[in-house]
Formats: sequence, C-alpha cells, structure tokens
Amino acid sequence: MMDGRIGAIRKALDSAGFENIPIMAYSAKYSSAFYGPFREAAESAPQFGDRKSYQMDYRNSDEAMREIALDIQEGADIIMVKPALSYLDIIRTAKDNFNIPIAAYNVSGEYSAIKAAALNGWVDGDKAILEVIYSFKRAGANLIITYFAKEAAKLLTP
Repeated sequence: MMDGRIGAIRKALDSAGFENIPIMAYSAKYSSAFYGPFREAAESAPQFGDRKSYQMDYRNSDEAMREIALDIQEGADIIMVKPALSYLDIIRTAKDNFNIPIAAYNVSGEYSAIKAAALNGWVDGDKAILEVIYSFKRAGANLIITYFAKEAAKLLTP
C-alpha cells in the first residue's frame, strides 16, 4: 500500500455510505523471492526494473511497524503481512504492538516449496502444511490467507 491510500479509500467508502465496510491494508508487503510462482503463472513479472519502490526491504522490520501504524491511523481495520512464513517476527511484533486483527498471507513460493518438497519425498506434506499454518497462528495471526486453505480445512476437520 502506498502512503495515504488507506485514508483515501476510507474517506471514499464513508462518503458513499459504506462506513461499516472493513479495509484490510497491505501494510507490511515485503520484496520477496517467494512471489515467483504467482508472477510466473499470472505473467506479472516486471517487464523492467523491480517492485522494490513500493515493497519493503526484507532486512528492515522497523519500517513495517511505521507503515502499520500509519495505515491504522488512516482507518485500516485489518493489517496484512506478506509473505508470512519468513516474516513471523513481523506478525508477532505487530500483534504485540497494535490492537487490530493481523492477516498472514502465505504466498505462492512458500506453498510451492512445500509442495515440491512433499512431491520429492523430502517432507511429509500434510504435516508441513499444518506446521506452517500453526506457526502463523502462534505468531499472532488472526486470519490466514493461503493456497493451502482447502487442504488445511480437510486436515483440521475431525
């Protein structure tokens, strides 16, 4: 999310009578190698340059907290951390510092790595899925967005 975007969206929604529509902000979206499979499938890789101008440096955690605070101030109802698996510390710090729901976005590269490892017999796929899902929850995520959703639902259903 670009600075000011949440405020503009909140203002537009409120002025149109949609005060109760929640906004989930991409507050902590990191520049990550884990977006690769989605970009390839969607043919959305940058044609030139990169996306680092609006995605955070993965070495920086302080910026995420500043961006989350700004998005909350502008009216965000939920904040998202993307990708999730390499940023469990960001999820935990956000949970400890902000009284707002946290969404963990488990991206395509994280999904693909586990699927490839399971396909090659390097890990037990079902166990790895649950381990990852529970790591998001332990870190403090209130919502989990994942390509594993259907599989996880089956694994978690008694």
